[in-house]
Amino acid sequence: MSDSGKRVLLAEPRGYCAGVDRAIETVERALEKHGAPVYVRKEIVHNKHVVETLTERGVVFVEETDEVPEGALVVFSAHGVSPAVHASAAERGLRTIDAACPLVTKVHQEAKRFARDDYEILLIGHEGHEEVEGTAGEAPEHIQLVDGPGSVASLEVRDESKLVWLSQTTLSVDETMETVSRLRERFPQLQDPPSDDICYATQNRQVAVKAMAPDCDLVIVVGSRNSSNSVRLVEVALQAGARASHLVDYARDIDAAWLEDVTTVGVTSGASVPEVLVRGVLDRLAEHGYDSVETVTTANETLTFALPRELRPARTAG
Repeated sequence: MSDSGKRVLLAEPRGYCAGVDRAIETVERALEKHGAPVYVRKEIVHNKHVVETLTERGVVFVEETDEVPEGALVVFSAHGVSPAVHASAAERGLRTIDAACPLVTKVHQEAKRFARDDYEILLIGHEGHEEVEGTAGEAPEHIQLVDGPGSVASLEVRDESKLVWLSQTTLSVDETMETVSRLRERFPQLQDPPSDDICYATQNRQVAVKAMAPDCDLVIVVGSRNSSNSVRLVEVALQAGARASHLVDYARDIDAAWLEDVTTVGVTSGASVPEVLVRGVLDRLAEHGYDSVETVTTANETLTFALPRELRPARTAG
């Protein structure tokens, strides 16, 4: 700890997860292989800095495939897309690379399998989120959205004996379990998915924040406002005992007033945040006397995902 008593607790793990790393590398490799422009439907990941950096390199972000010139290359974001989006791209003769996180793809496969078996699927997630739209699009006639515990009471289901829940991968673990608990109170025969849908990285980042938040006067979460997992980290910090918590895109977003009477600042970042932005926050805090940094480690992540097959090196004979 510094002479002033001021210190930073730095959460580990934080920042890029395997799915984000893969998605960003997918776009970078597509640029190297095909040249600019490379079109990306929606934001490749929900981070302002990443999107701005890739835009400068010749990536064109669009909302829908009909904005992409016929025959051009389009990358689908890490959040996954519905079959309707794939069909729309095919109609326009677009070359496509799907950068969907494999853990999101797993949920898509679960939705298709349960729909084939004529289950009704309660999808826990946030209305309007790209991942939810993509998953729901796999079996729209079988899926009902459950947007948090408060929406459980109004649900009507067809057959309680053929009911299963799935979830968006980037939710708060605690809130999701509360929603599941309420669902089970209403529908005792509700079945669980074959494996946990909330991604390992989302869980790990929340666990790290829970470990340090009780010791923090303030927790700064580096991440963008449209990043579901980053927003959840702010909520988790407050619920775990931090006196205050704020979300920032950049170090310059830190308000000096937040630091008044603050001894311990916790710092973490969402799963789509590059480490350079965290370093900027640490430098800014050091300017205010928080030059002692202690790492709080709750897990070590080693998972990696292969690139989409379109971008893998060609195998040589022999």
